[in-house]
Amino acid sequence: MMIDPRLFAERWLAAWNRRDLESVLALFHDDVVFTSPLAAKVVPGSDGVISGKAALHAYWSAALAQLPEAHFELTSLFAGIDSLLLGFRMNGGAERFEILCFREDRVSEGHGTYRVES
Repeated sequence: MMIDPRLFAERWLAAWNRRDLESVLALFHDDVVFTSPLAAKVVPGSDGVISGKAALHAYWSAALAQLPEAHFELTSLFAGIDSLLLGFRMNGGAERFEILCFREDRVSEGHGTYRVES
């Protein structure tokens, strides 16, 4: 892995908690693909698939507009060969995970995941 997992997680978390989308997006490649069940709700017609940094900016801007008091807390961090799994809570809510795949030092693919309720 070309990145330090802890350093990346710290930068990711700090940028989100500052609501600094430009700093969050700097962690991603221009041709990133990001999937999320939330994106399916926030971006009609996307089927939950967001392609490219500009589209990711629009999605996250819209999502943050719905959550003006969003605060992220890192709950777990797992590293693979070229991937990270970030566990987090937003505003003390349910734990969520992002699976981030890297090409060199930036994210090329990401997947937001949510707990399946029984």
